[in-house]
Amino acid sequence: MNILLYLIPIALTLGLIGLLAFLWTLKNNQYEDLKGASERILIEEEKEKNERD
Repeated sequence: MNILLYLIPIALTLGLIGLLAFLWTLKNNQYEDLKGASERILIEEEKEKNERD
């Protein structure tokens, strides 16, 4: 039962860190252009492939 005295604060701390990280990503607009990021990867690969040829 004494182990709960350690595990509960650790779990709450890790949860708070995760929440703060998520809020930081929202503040820095990490989720604004999800489609553009996926298309940019393909475009860069095509450019590199064309430069090699």
